[in-house]
Amino acid sequence: MTSDVFGGIDGLKHGFFTREGGVSNGIHAGLNVGFGSDDDAEIVARNRALAAGAFGTTSDRLTTVYQVHGTNVAVLERPLTRDELPRADAMVTDRENVMLGILTADCTPVLFCDPVKRVIGACHSGWRGSFEGVSESTVLAMEKLGAKRANIVAAIGPCIGRASYEVDAGFRERILSGPRGEADLFDPSVREGHFMFDLPEYVYRRTCDTGIARVALLARDTLAEEALFYSYRRTTLRGEPDYGRQLSAIMLG
Repeated sequence: MTSDVFGGIDGLKHGFFTREGGVSNGIHAGLNVGFGSDDDAEIVARNRALAAGAFGTTSDRLTTVYQVHGTNVAVLERPLTRDELPRADAMVTDRENVMLGILTADCTPVLFCDPVKRVIGACHSGWRGSFEGVSESTVLAMEKLGAKRANIVAAIGPCIGRASYEVDAGFRERILSGPRGEADLFDPSVREGHFMFDLPEYVYRRTCDTGIARVALLARDTLAEEALFYSYRRTTLRGEPDYGRQLSAIMLG
C-alpha cells in the first residue's frame, strides 16, 4: 500500500507491506519479516529479501531496529547488520539505497520525507511512543540532517482501529492526562469500565503537532483485516502462541 502524500517525489520508494506474498506458513502465513517471531529465521530472511526486491534492492540494504516503544532515533549513514541494531523506535537518513523498515502488528508505522533536502525517516508509534513524542523526535533528527519542517510530509500506515482497540480506564486516564485531554478519542466498550480507543487518530494528531507540511492517514484496521495484516491483539484474543510482523519502509533511490 502507498500514500499519495509521497506522489511525484523523484527517486523515493515507500510502501506499507501487507502479509500477502510471502513464504511463511501456519500462524505466520504470508510475508512475515520479524526475526523476533518464532518463525524459521531462514524463511523470515526470504520474506525480507522479497520485500527488498519490491524496492529494487537487496535485503542487506534493509535496516530494522530493535523496537522498544520509546523515542530514540538512529541516524544511519549506511545499512546496519542484525548484530548492529540499536534499541530505537525510529530511523533517519540522507543516504541513498538505505531502506528504513518499521515492523508492526497493530502499532502504527509512520514514514517521513523532506523531498527538497532529500532526508527520510520512519518511526514505530504505538500509544506510548506517541504519548512520549516519537514523531517529534524523528522530525528533530531529520532537521539535524538538514531537513526543514515546512518541507516534510508524512504518511501513517495501517494499525489497530478504533472499533478493535479496547482499553481499560487506567489507559484512558493516562491519555487524558496529556495537554489536550482528547476524550473524543474514546467510545464506551460493551464491557463496563473499558473503552474503545482511536489509535490512528491519536498518532495523526501527534504527528500533525510537529508542524510539518502535511500528514496523511491510511485508515486500515490490522485486527479486523486478517487476510491482509498480522495482529498482536488478534493473537492474544485467540490464545495463539505467536504472530507475524508486517513491514513499512521508505528509501531514497
